[in-house]
Amino acid sequence: MNSSTERNDRCESRETCEFQQNIDVFRQIAFFAGLPLEPLKVLAYLAERTTFKPGECLFHEGEADGQAFYILSGRARLERSGDGAGTKLTSYGPGDFLGGLALLGDMQRLFSLCAESEVEAMVVTREKFAKTLAQFPEIQSRLMENVVDLVRDWEKSFFFDHAGACQACAEHIGVSLV
Repeated sequence: MNSSTERNDRCESRETCEFQQNIDVFRQIAFFAGLPLEPLKVLAYLAERTTFKPGECLFHEGEADGQAFYILSGRARLERSGDGAGTKLTSYGPGDFLGGLALLGDMQRLFSLCAESEVEAMVVTREKFAKTLAQFPEIQSRLMENVVDLVRDWEKSFFFDHAGACQACAEHIGVSLV
């Protein structure tokens, strides 16, 4: 018997299986790396799974919704519509975690994220995240370390991928100096 079959045999209900899957997802997200199991259980319980139809937006440019999304299935496109027409920048799919910084503070979205196909996402709100932090204040320093690591890793990757080929890009490097 394989481990997924064993896990399904242990699940008492669909909700129990979904809860365990949510815990497993949180363990894989770099934003939550190194957190103890108990706060991850609370987040897994509070997270909601939402399905977005093709063309429906998970979030819109300009809004400050205070939500983070983990894409479980489907594809979503990131776009910017500064001139009124949405310009596709990139796309995201299963395993991508987006919007973690919105959990930490009031942030206006710079982009829209819209479903290209049906998307199932695990959604965490700032309010539910704040409840978890209030219950487990000791995780705050670890979360800050994770954010610093993510910013540094992003800038390092951006630098090596673009700075040599794009002078304008090189002139804007330094977010990790903030």
